Amino acid sequence: MRLGIGLPHYGAHADPAGIAAFAAHAEKVGYDSLWVGDRVLTPLEPSDLYPGGTPERPYPPQFTRYFDPLVALTVAATATERIRLGSSTLIGTLHTPVLLARTLTSIDLVSRGRLDVGLGIGWMRSEYAAAGVPWAARGRRLDELMDALVAMWTGDPVAHDGPLWQIPPSRVDLRPVQRPHPPLLLGAQTDAALERVGRKADGWLPAGRPFDVMARQWDVIRAAAERAGRDPGVLRRILRLNPRPGTTLTDVATQLSAAREAGIEEAFVDLHFITGDVAEATDRADELFAMAAGS
Repeated sequence: MRLGIGLPHYGAHADPAGIAAFAAHAEKVGYDSLWVGDRVLTPLEPSDLYPGGTPERPYPPQFTRYFDPLVALTVAATATERIRLGSSTLIGTLHTPVLLARTLTSIDLVSRGRLDVGLGIGWMRSEYAAAGVPWAARGRRLDELMDALVAMWTGDPVAHDGPLWQIPPSRVDLRPVQRPHPPLLLGAQTDAALERVGRKADGWLPAGRPFDVMARQWDVIRAAAERAGRDPGVLRRILRLNPRPGTTLTDVATQLSAAREAGIEEAFVDLHFITGDVAEATDRADELFAMAAGS
């Protein structure tokens, strides 16, 4: 199983100097990938609770300090040579496709073709309101965003005509290293979202579900791919593990072993909630890699 690690970029870990050092060290240790998440806003009275949150603690306190995920990936790209770089997940629906495509293409070029683009729709209405984006029909917005990104990466000339965005026929010579384009991965839980993975995406980013539930969801994705005339065998499945406070590295290693036995081929661990700073995260990442390699 390919193993990745969350890039330190929020909470006490949001240290620009630490991002580069952590990325280079993770690559040297042997990790296969580095990952970022996305958080735009932490209102005092949020419209929605983070999964597992309470009115008294609506979201993890680390979320109030959040380094831009695409800048963090750019920093990591310049500090590494081999390790892949991904988002799990970027709230894609808060972006316009023309500007997002330019940034993602630039990161793929800087990293020499190591970018995995993980997109989602978020969970907090307050973020949409602050960004001036409608909360309604966000699934359709994600569909069109993906179509427009692919057009920006592959069209010659580039053009897109949709209900939300219109891109006139244009010459765009800035193209990603990866062809036809960087992999598009989606976070998905609902049946409609799982169907979207099968129809349009290159892979799925599951998190926070029992393995038997994920297996059933994976079946939904594969069936949707077959109905769309796509080969389900080429779809990737990258599991995100978010150990909560009090979780030990032994617990995490056990979860990784169970994921491997369940047929998961790629996984990564976010250490933000069980480490206090980048130095501690670096030490724990070393220990975890050794434990996973020995299991």
